[in-house]
Amino acid sequence: MMMYGNGSSGWGMVVMSLLWIALIATIIWAAVAVAGRRGAVAVDRRAPETAREILDRRFAQGEIDADAYTRAVDLLARGGPAPQ
Repeated sequence: MMMYGNGSSGWGMVVMSLLWIALIATIIWAAVAVAGRRGAVAVDRRAPETAREILDRRFAQGEIDADAYTRAVDLLARGGPAPQ
């Protein structure tokens, strides 16, 4: 007896189900790929801070006092420590 009148033994339904699964998986993969690119960490392409910039920033943030700042500026002006 033929079921549903087509006699295809359900292969058409299996193929159509696999196509839908593949389509949904492709959409999910694309959404994750796009979201991953947007959420990626931005790379800071600025040049690294110079010793003077670091010194200025630390003084401005209150990490060092005026005496330490003045001594460090003088040391840098005389050639300072070797860069690392």
